[in-house]
Amino acid sequence: MSQLVESVLVPIFYLLSAVLFIFGLKGLTRVRTAQRGNALAALAMLIAVVTTLVDLGLVDYRWIIAGLVIGGLIGTVAAVKVEMTGMPEMVALFNGFGGGASTLVACSIVWLNVIEPAAAGSTASILGPDAAITAFLSMLIGAVTFSGSLIAFLKLSGRMGGQPTLIPGRHLVNGLFAVAAIAAGLYMAFAIGGPSGVATAALVLVAVSLVLGVLLVIPVGGADMPVIISFLNSLSGLAASMTGFVLSNNLLIISGALVGASGLILTQIMCVAMNRTLANVFFSGFGQEGGAADSREYSNVRSCGAEEAAMVLESAESVVIVPGYGLAVAQAQHTARELADLLEKRGTKVTYAIHPVAGRMPGHMNVLLAEADVPYDKLIEMDAANPEFKLTSAVILVGANDVVNPAAEMDPQSPIAGMPVLKVWEAGTVMVIKRSLSPGFAGIKNPLFENDNTMMIFGDGKKVLQDMVAEVKQL
Repeated sequence: MSQLVESVLVPIFYLLSAVLFIFGLKGLTRVRTAQRGNALAALAMLIAVVTTLVDLGLVDYRWIIAGLVIGGLIGTVAAVKVEMTGMPEMVALFNGFGGGASTLVACSIVWLNVIEPAAAGSTASILGPDAAITAFLSMLIGAVTFSGSLIAFLKLSGRMGGQPTLIPGRHLVNGLFAVAAIAAGLYMAFAIGGPSGVATAALVLVAVSLVLGVLLVIPVGGADMPVIISFLNSLSGLAASMTGFVLSNNLLIISGALVGASGLILTQIMCVAMNRTLANVFFSGFGQEGGAADSREYSNVRSCGAEEAAMVLESAESVVIVPGYGLAVAQAQHTARELADLLEKRGTKVTYAIHPVAGRMPGHMNVLLAEADVPYDKLIEMDAANPEFKLTSAVILVGANDVVNPAAEMDPQSPIAGMPVLKVWEAGTVMVIKRSLSPGFAGIKNPLFENDNTMMIFGDGKKVLQDMVAEVKQL
């Protein structure tokens, strides 16, 4: 019976789990199917865990059950308690845990098979060259992912400044740490230094990789965080795939490769949306959050209140709402939906224009609006929205800044020159809801605020929208 399970049933369930992972990832590509995709991926993971435990046979289920209970409680509390504004940092943290888990598994394999039994020969001669190399890569990538994700978490949560931290000679320092990590990894894998030599090399590899992860992420500014989140997600999948090679677990190889590949694709999409390369994101130190731009740089700003905005909306045939990170901070998604419903009852066409890198993680605005039950067909991507702005009566920006900055198209010398943006300035009227004239993550002036068709409405996003709702109700 055990032979039947090992030779027939285990591969079948592994295949089923892999297929469900693929369909789960496919579902996550669209807002409408994201919940179903998430459920399929969760089911795939459950099948994978149970099948792996059955395949291993002799395991101490007390530790397994304890891990499931503790992990399940942590995951449940995180899912229930974390606000939508905290979702980006939670994603970063979970990416880090994935990388850390891969590092620990690879270290445990080397410990149990090479160091603890004091086996003679190199790690490669004991585990095999392929397993030794993948153990090295799993430690390297996993540790970089773990520490880099922690820095991303600290930046996103406000515990560390969002601006780039640029140390002198950082490129040389990063190169030296990378060389040191590779040297330690190769020594651990192929040198015959005895158990103590392997243990020392493994510790050096992990320690240097942890420092390297920190050094790679601290020069990245808040404007580039969506790219970093995507890339770290890819690294966590790649680390898991390397761990699969170490464990000879085909499912872990497949699922890790799927996450790694999808994360890289998303990273490329984010880079294209910002007209940047991945190397530029990591090494340019771009984006001085709260930078040089301030109110003194503006000379022709027209400020108004909710009443004036409602008067414009009264005659508007079409309205486009553009959400930004300010919408998330103000938790204004439900109020924005309420305003949209009121306008639609008056016969106004209302849609939402979504920029790919709005917010602090890929899909951040989609998730926020989905929480407010905004119909999926009203979420319009940038390429479809831009041709419509010329025909739009009014645009309402809630906390959006860099993603609507006309300097990207009109100023070749601008730091964001060439970045695809939402062309909101082509609409009849542009209402900008912001707390102040402070810059976005890029730290540069936004000429949109001085346009003749722009109305600046200063205040908390949720409070301003609530006032607009009250005014519209009185029309």
